Amino acid sequence: MSKKGSTLVSVLVLISVFMVSGAANAAWGDKELETEKVAVTFYKEVVRGNYKVISTAELKGWIDQKKDILIVDTMPYDDSYKKQHIPGAVNFVLPIPEMTQMDEKTKAALEKMLGPNKDRLIVFYCGFTKCARSHNGAMWAVKLGYKNVYRQPGGIKGWDEAGYPVEKGNK
Repeated sequence: MSKKGSTLVSVLVLISVFMVSGAANAAWGDKELETEKVAVTFYKEVVRGNYKVISTAELKGWIDQKKDILIVDTMPYDDSYKKQHIPGAVNFVLPIPEMTQMDEKTKAALEKMLGPNKDRLIVFYCGFTKCARSHNGAMWAVKLGYKNVYRQPGGIKGWDEAGYPVEKGNK
């Protein structure tokens, strides 16, 4: 299966999970159309960004397996990263609106942080599924030529809800 085909299958599976969980949550007061809107927005971001998706549980598994991963927290340093982040994550703050352009200084800083190995396994995350900071990071990593780029959509909120350990402070 092609890379685009496997990405599409992964995204469709994720959307199905969102929709099933949305149906279950509807009984508890969540609005199904809001869940659908989040799922469709997420899907479109993944397609535009041409990166892969990893679940919170899968990322935890990779960490437990001690895979060589660069995990990038894209949230504001003082308001989020310093308070808690996924163990081993580095911080690179990105904006929420989709970045159709990136200035040369930011691009150089991102590329320096990602390193010279374009085959490196890289995972971006932000606060939660609706947050597009991780989309910007993953999308721009792909634009810079990195090939193994993932986005963990649940972000630190999903990580925390799963009961996984967090680090605090500077890294």
